Amino acid sequence: MKLIISTHNISLTPSIEQHILDRIDKLEHLDRWTIDARVIIEHDQTRDPAKEFRCSIRLGVRGPDLFAEDYENDLHAAIDKVAKKIEQQIRKMHSKAKAKKSAASRSKKKRQEGKL
Repeated sequence: MKLIISTHNISLTPSIEQHILDRIDKLEHLDRWTIDARVIIEHDQTRDPAKEFRCSIRLGVRGPDLFAEDYENDLHAAIDKVAKKIEQQIRKMHSKAKAKKSAASRSKKKRQEGKL
């Protein structure tokens, strides 16, 4: 998987980079068909101090890309929350795909097509 990390008004330290890599690795474990991930972190001092750090992740997967962002006062907390949001989107995507493939879904579709 290709990973792109962009920063704005903040320097990328090895600990921040490792934290991002750990979270992305966990997301990749959930969906092995992930193509790429773009992570943008920024520090905005003009914002409310409670929401001074922003993290956004765009995950390239088959179908529509997944995107989430969050504002927090701690950069690590922002990264964790965004990763959790993306994880929920991946789980939702997988459950929808499973529901499409179920036998009940196929029989319902056949009944609907027969009535038309």
